Amino acid sequence: QVQVVESGGGSVQAGGSLRLSCAASGRTFSRLAMGWFRQAPGKEREFVTAITSSGGVTRYADSVKGRFTISRDNAKNTVYLQMNSLKPEDTAVYYCAASAIDHYGPFNSWGQGTQVTVSS
Repeated sequence: QVQVVESGGGSVQAGGSLRLSCAASGRTFSRLAMGWFRQAPGKEREFVTAITSSGGVTRYADSVKGRFTISRDNAKNTVYLQMNSLKPEDTAVYYCAASAIDHYGPFNSWGQGTQVTVSS
């Protein structure tokens, strides 16, 4: 079983930046693909970005391409989400998830989420 814990959420004005972190334990981190998802109020959870176990391949939702960057440090068992040029529509609870298969999932180990609020 993989335990996942997010941190780094907060409130920021539009155009600002935040960096989220996600620490995973319970399984060899370097063998896990990792992803970030988000859920805005009244909406379904949606995919944001994912990265392969080695960090060599990433994929992004169209809505965040060019603004968000996913990265990982396997020595620290941590994956990061750098969010730049934030928009009010990025407001959501952000979830980190792990996949033992690949960066297309399935993602079956989830964190509790961290709130990101972007004000206009």
